Amino acid sequence: MKKLAFVFPGQGSQQVGMGQSFLEASDENKLVFNEADQLLGYSLSEMIASGPESELTKTIHTQPALLLVSTIVSRELSKVGINPIVVAGHSLGEYSALVAAGVLSLEDALLLVQKRGELMEEAYPKGKGAMAAVLGLDRPEIEQQLKELEEPVDLANLNCPGQIVISGTKLGVEQAIPKLIEAGAKRVIPLNVSGPFHSRLMKPAAERFQTVLEQMEFQDSAIPVFSNVTAKIVHDKDQIKELLVKQLYSPVRFQEIIEDLLAQDYDAIVEVGNGKVLSGLIKKVSRRAKVFAVSDQATLKKLIDWYQEDE
Repeated sequence: MKKLAFVFPGQGSQQVGMGQSFLEASDENKLVFNEADQLLGYSLSEMIASGPESELTKTIHTQPALLLVSTIVSRELSKVGINPIVVAGHSLGEYSALVAAGVLSLEDALLLVQKRGELMEEAYPKGKGAMAAVLGLDRPEIEQQLKELEEPVDLANLNCPGQIVISGTKLGVEQAIPKLIEAGAKRVIPLNVSGPFHSRLMKPAAERFQTVLEQMEFQDSAIPVFSNVTAKIVHDKDQIKELLVKQLYSPVRFQEIIEDLLAQDYDAIVEVGNGKVLSGLIKKVSRRAKVFAVSDQATLKKLIDWYQEDE
């Protein structure tokens, strides 16, 4: 039996129409989507299927939408006997990983990420925060340039070699861009996001989110799950809760997680959910990495065919 790691995407991977091939093929999946609509109090399934994109990309909608689709894909894999022995997620994707690891029910996770999105939107005035991807500059140099700013700007996503995302006030990010270019960055690309996520400006949201987390039922993980905050495996439910609070204002240490996975004896890493964003990052960590991205029936079949080879 092949040994697989599952990784789950976060915001930025959403797309109108995602997951529809699994709905068309399964009444059970349609029921899961309908139950999610009732739980959340609006037709998320219709928004995923038909948009408009402007609504789907709002944080409060994007987060439950991606979680729902990733979980549906994970369950489709499980139905054909393809299961992970370790899981990880990128930012929001950590919640999909926690569902896959048995820490949270899908229902509780949906309510959590809906509230998470709401608190993130409310944490800082709209249009006053910003994020940008810095290409071709290493972490120590970026940190040095950010220290020289008067405005708060932090490292947000440590994605892969040569790609680090910064987050902070709009003015701070604008001031950082020319400094980073002068320091040697190949490009600095402003991101189309609604707030300064994974920065110290999210601490007010984290404090309120902690109260929400305390009301939810968590279990110890059934399989190893990586924390974004520490880039280490965590099992204990109370520690998981604590780290989810810190995750809102701490950098996502995705490159370190992938380096750890690649150092282990796994046959492949499978991106579970919409798109190929994480697969691209993994390949930048190591071109030799065996990676699959499963987001529809066609990519599911490709993985099944490979998985059953020599079995």
